[in-house]
Amino acid sequence: MAATEKSTGYGGAGKSTEYGGAGKSTEYGGAMKAAIVEKPGTLVIKQVPVPTIEENEVLIKVKYTGICGTDWSIFTGKYSADKLPLIPGHEFSGVVAKVGAKSRGIKEGDRVTADINMSCGTCFYCRQGQKLMCRDFHQLGIHVNGTYAEYVKAPFDQVHKLPDNLSFMAGAFIEPVSCVIHSSKAAKVTHGSSVAVIGSGLGVLHGLLARLRGAAPVIVIGDNAKRLAIAKEFGVDVTINIKEGKDPVAEVKKLTDGRGADFVVEAVGTPKTYEQAFEMVRPGGTVAAFGICAGDDTIKVRPFDLVLGEKTVVGSCAGVGTDWTDTMALIANGHIKPESMFSMIVPLEELQSALEQLRTDPNLFKVFVSTEISKREILSK
Repeated sequence: MAATEKSTGYGGAGKSTEYGGAGKSTEYGGAMKAAIVEKPGTLVIKQVPVPTIEENEVLIKVKYTGICGTDWSIFTGKYSADKLPLIPGHEFSGVVAKVGAKSRGIKEGDRVTADINMSCGTCFYCRQGQKLMCRDFHQLGIHVNGTYAEYVKAPFDQVHKLPDNLSFMAGAFIEPVSCVIHSSKAAKVTHGSSVAVIGSGLGVLHGLLARLRGAAPVIVIGDNAKRLAIAKEFGVDVTINIKEGKDPVAEVKKLTDGRGADFVVEAVGTPKTYEQAFEMVRPGGTVAAFGICAGDDTIKVRPFDLVLGEKTVVGSCAGVGTDWTDTMALIANGHIKPESMFSMIVPLEELQSALEQLRTDPNLFKVFVSTEISKREILSK
């Protein structure tokens, strides 16, 4: 994704993380604790200045930040290496600590999260309602400083108040759910249609959203027994554990009278699983591309099958706009109950070890980071 290149102020060559508009700035003062990826493979915890906000921004005291796979990619240099040094973190909730003079509808003390996706607002794509295509598109915690810190700043019009019955932890899970909702809207899953989801990470939520849209059967494919069990708790009809030696393409075709699924969601992000997606979707069906591969990855797909099979491909990468308010409505009203996915909370000082543990421990699902605790808190086993 394209992003503006600017300078960090945290030492070392880099780009800027400022994103406020022109106008008077407001100093909050003091220093804060933050996790900074200084270069690929090097993450440090240090004191840095609390962000200065512009008139159209708010300062947020961060409560929780959820660890995302993108954070690992930033840490290893696979993604956003040109933006280092950088404070990563983007799945978050918190409390408004300071409000810029021109910020409206937000006050100090409000419980909030923020849409991380920022754009120019005036280019062709922004005027078409496609801000993710904006050439000045940038994301909090990915291209500009994020939320693995005590404070973060955000444009006021990106900030969402949390419903009263939504916990801070659920508030820090709004961003990933919004991405799934964006994909679900793009795919336009219909009542009674068959849906196969490849992947048991966010794929578990894709399965839930398909069920909420009235699809049947809903099939989730993965290699993690615990996560597949959660998918069943969420009401999906069938789970397929590839560790049991089953061919997922053959299994999906068995479950759909040999046709293949009406809709297939690829939520892993590897060439192999994308090729499987095209094999298991029926003629006339739709593949929803959600998993992010490496930039130079390619797949083998026969154009002949796409044309004669009239297969459709839809892509989606992030939740924007009403995807956020829709997510809050679904969680606040109990249609999505994500708590069974929450594994533990770790102090900011253990961010790197948690990132590494998530790569190897199959029992971990969603891990949150907090600057307000000094030892780990286990939420589920």
